[in-house]
Amino acid sequence: MQTQESRFTKRDFVLYALTVFSWSASWYVLKINSSYEVSPPVTILWRFILAAVLMFVLVKLSGGPLRFSWRLHVKFALLGVLLFSTNFIFFYYASTMLVSGLLAVVFSLASVINLGIAAVRGDRAGPRRWFGAALGVSGIVLLYWPSLIAGEQTVSTNGALGLFLCVCGTLCFCLGNQVSQSMKSTQAPILSASAWGMMYGAIWSAIVSAVAGLPFVFSTEPGYIGSLVFLTLVSTLLAFWAYLNLIQSIGAGRASYATVMFPVFALLFSTVLEGYVWTALGVTGVALALLGNLFVLRKIA
Repeated sequence: MQTQESRFTKRDFVLYALTVFSWSASWYVLKINSSYEVSPPVTILWRFILAAVLMFVLVKLSGGPLRFSWRLHVKFALLGVLLFSTNFIFFYYASTMLVSGLLAVVFSLASVINLGIAAVRGDRAGPRRWFGAALGVSGIVLLYWPSLIAGEQTVSTNGALGLFLCVCGTLCFCLGNQVSQSMKSTQAPILSASAWGMMYGAIWSAIVSAVAGLPFVFSTEPGYIGSLVFLTLVSTLLAFWAYLNLIQSIGAGRASYATVMFPVFALLFSTVLEGYVWTALGVTGVALALLGNLFVLRKIA
């Protein structure tokens, strides 16, 4: 039995626009942030220390709980490792090899990867969703094809490695979503869980940096500081706040369509700011990837 969906209000449109803009612009800003002489794990350490502190302040001001059992802290730690650290490390390194818009398109296939994870767990999906997954994967192959078969071996290698890192980052994000979903039955509010998750993500980034022998440096260049502040305040806190409120207002299903929209705007940013050149294969690949996501995200009647 289907229920009538509520109409978009002006507030919903504002929240939707904030979510799409924040996530779309974040890919280009991430590329800027990764161009400075600070290794990705160390940059992520600084980013999520700041984000965690601000999130703890928000939890405190809103009267949310901060004390939880050790079992929940294990899940918070997993959330931090997967969602607030490792996936970003992969994408930061990939951003040195690919234009930012392509990162966003691969990340949009999170819905397809989630479908595969659900299948492994025994959750059956209808043929329309699997058809959408096939379309999405085909679109990514077409989009990256020129890089994968480039005449110069170095370019070809960078294209393949960049794609692989993006897929690994998206997989970590999806596994983090599974951890987050497993906490629905607990008494941990989303903001509290995110605050602890971000703190554990920062700790994990510090461990990765120490094991890899990376120097704990901080760039005082205005571009680095500005991009780091943007990624922390806009791409993390503002986008997170807008998306959570959007879910509460219109539901997770319709809110998730934002993940279909932001790759389009991210590629527009790349076109204007990075000189990304559209080709027939590129247009076809993006169209198939977005269409595939629509099939996967759309509820089965």
